[in-house]
Amino acid sequence: MPTRTGSGNAQSDAVSSWWSRQIAPSLVITRREIQDTLRDWRLVLPIVVLVSIFPILANVVAASGVDYVSQHGADLIVERLFPFLMLVVGFFPSTFSLVIALETFVGEKERHSLEPLLSAPLTDLQLYVGKLLAATLPPVLASYLGMLVYTLLLGFTVGWWPSASLFVLAVTLSTMTAVLMVAGAVIISSQSTSVRAANLLASFIILPMALLLQAQSALLLYAHYTALWLIALALLIVAVLLIRLGIRLFNREQLLGTDLDHLDLRAGLRTFWSALWPRKGLVALYTREIPEIVRGLRAELIVVLLVLVIGGAAIGAWAANQFPLQLTVPSLDVQGIADREVMQELINSSGLLPRFSPGAILLHNIRALVAAAMLALLSLGTLALLLLLAPIAVVAYAGVLLTRLGIDASLFVVIAVLPHGLFELPAAILATAQAMRAGDIILQPPDQGGGVLGIVREMGHFAKLFIAVVLPLLALAAWIEVHVTPQAVVWFMNR
Repeated sequence: MPTRTGSGNAQSDAVSSWWSRQIAPSLVITRREIQDTLRDWRLVLPIVVLVSIFPILANVVAASGVDYVSQHGADLIVERLFPFLMLVVGFFPSTFSLVIALETFVGEKERHSLEPLLSAPLTDLQLYVGKLLAATLPPVLASYLGMLVYTLLLGFTVGWWPSASLFVLAVTLSTMTAVLMVAGAVIISSQSTSVRAANLLASFIILPMALLLQAQSALLLYAHYTALWLIALALLIVAVLLIRLGIRLFNREQLLGTDLDHLDLRAGLRTFWSALWPRKGLVALYTREIPEIVRGLRAELIVVLLVLVIGGAAIGAWAANQFPLQLTVPSLDVQGIADREVMQELINSSGLLPRFSPGAILLHNIRALVAAAMLALLSLGTLALLLLLAPIAVVAYAGVLLTRLGIDASLFVVIAVLPHGLFELPAAILATAQAMRAGDIILQPPDQGGGVLGIVREMGHFAKLFIAVVLPLLALAAWIEVHVTPQAVVWFMNR
């Protein structure tokens, strides 16, 4: 017993020592920043107005909606409006986290109060975490208060109370949104040389979050709460990545610099061209350079394969259960379906392609993969997976429905997907993995190949891989999809 007590005391002392050495200094910075924020009435007044006035306005809107729809029997519509307004009430106070976060470093630089702070006996991690918490806590607490006031007003005036899970979901989404916005804004503040430049760069945070709020609102109106939990998880992952990026990029000496930011277009073009152009001819391109690029994509390739296999199957199965189609096994006319003109009419009526031809399919696939690469640059590589995940989910969805009809789904996939998918899928996986690499390379410090020039270099590798490997595979897959796959499907359905 004495030994256990001594061991417990030693562990307690170790935890206390770690707290005092690592966390306590960060909380000192947090307390100082929050006090400065609360002393600035220009920041406090809008938050107070939003917390006190906006919930009342939202409650008035909700009550008016109840009175209106009660006359037309559309109670379900207004009930779905209540959680939407709760999410909006929580979102607006959290937007002030963006204003506070943008002032964390670059604002102090312009006020000439940064030098004493940087001379304090704090590590870069403690300083960064302290600033991050200070920019997050006041707006998040204001969001909680606003959502609570709105819920209480709605419950006592209209009689609607959210379930515990729905309230927790709204609070979680509001928290993750604020943390993500703060994490991005602190990075911008630490890398900018003026408040004006930081405010302009903040539009890259505001626009995506505004679009995300619209998507969350639509899911709330349709009561797709599972999808909203998945969005909250995705926000958490991206926020962690941004915090990690901010910690790795944080540099005290750079904060003290006074040089204006500038773009070195020539260096960027040289880096891109050097990554794109084959160094030692076509033979070395396919025997050395392409394999070298692919070996550098091991982590991204593993992520892409896991998301496709697990995520695509899960989403397809979920969609088949949530949105089943009432289908019967059709009796197909082999000659009619195999006719190219009939196939062209079917494709035109679907609106997916302008023409059922190899060129149209190739152009469609090129656009999708290039769009995935552009989305990857705006999302640390994560959004590149969405465009590739969609067709895999569709295949899984069709497989579940065919199984319910008594059709061998695995054989159907082999017949309908494998002929062209054998070339199209590897090309899409390679392009998506390289697009992810271009998006997540910024997580590495510039001296380790990251930063803006790292993105430019990886986009050059993307162009090289796309022209040398992806494009030929896509062209071959498009030809097979037009001339081989339809006949194979007709044979399968009429065997």
